[in-house]
Amino acid sequence: MRPPGRGAEHAWAYAMVAPMTIGLAVFYLWPIAQTFYYSFTKTGPFGGHTWIGGANYRALVDEPAVAQSVTNTLIYTAVQLAGIPLAILVAALLNRRGLRGRSIYRTLYFLPVVTMPVAVAMLWRWMYNGDYGVVNYLLSLVGIAGPHWAADPSVALYALAAIGIWMALGYNMVIFLAGLQGIPTEFYEAAAIDGASPVRTFFRITVPLLSPSIFFATVLTMINSLQMFDLAYMMMSTPGSAAGTANPALPRVRTIAYLFYQKAFVEHDLGFGAAVAFVLLAFILAMTAIQFRLQRRWVHYA
Repeated sequence: MRPPGRGAEHAWAYAMVAPMTIGLAVFYLWPIAQTFYYSFTKTGPFGGHTWIGGANYRALVDEPAVAQSVTNTLIYTAVQLAGIPLAILVAALLNRRGLRGRSIYRTLYFLPVVTMPVAVAMLWRWMYNGDYGVVNYLLSLVGIAGPHWAADPSVALYALAAIGIWMALGYNMVIFLAGLQGIPTEFYEAAAIDGASPVRTFFRITVPLLSPSIFFATVLTMINSLQMFDLAYMMMSTPGSAAGTANPALPRVRTIAYLFYQKAFVEHDLGFGAAVAFVLLAFILAMTAIQFRLQRRWVHYA
């Protein structure tokens, strides 16, 4: 039987990747192109889009809520990145062979990752309640009067960031556990022979060899943090009213993604909302490119 030619091989290869390529184009590339077009238009009261050029992007500069949302998003992202060392510490502790119940602890740490964000928000809204919440009750046992965590503008953003760290801890832990288990034991044996302390071994061997995993977790954490919406939406919403309208802490918690939702779907200014979304996309791409550029200086591949 005559073997198929290279043309047939190419046809089969294109056929195999066609479903993914079509799905990527329809559900990702086309919406991006649409959003870019809508960012140069203004939506009429009865629908339809009128071309207005770069007016929406000029309005971004003059809108005070945009600057505040960018600041809120950057603060939230910085706090999330500060939670990565905590995930490394937890992974290192759970990687010890002599620890009893390692599987149980790993499962418990990973549970928030697979829990619905709505359920997480409902749980933490109750815990953060200023009158009968568990957090303020525990603080009262040591003589501290806790604030209304989700309604106090001075602490609301950091309260949400703490929830974000808790939710992402298990995911980052799994990444670091995989990295730790890939480090050859010969390095630790050589360090023990040389008399290196556990702390020195951790910073001189574990952290450098774990740097690819740290870089991967950092990129994912930054991308997810810059797009944070659902947690702020649920925590800031008030029953019986539009999301966040009655919460005084909303201006200090509103992220860029939240501002996009508010402008596009609450105020029905689709053009301005599209401009916000496209600026967010460009910012995420730029930050990711910078991270890939800088990783050459501190990431060590064994």
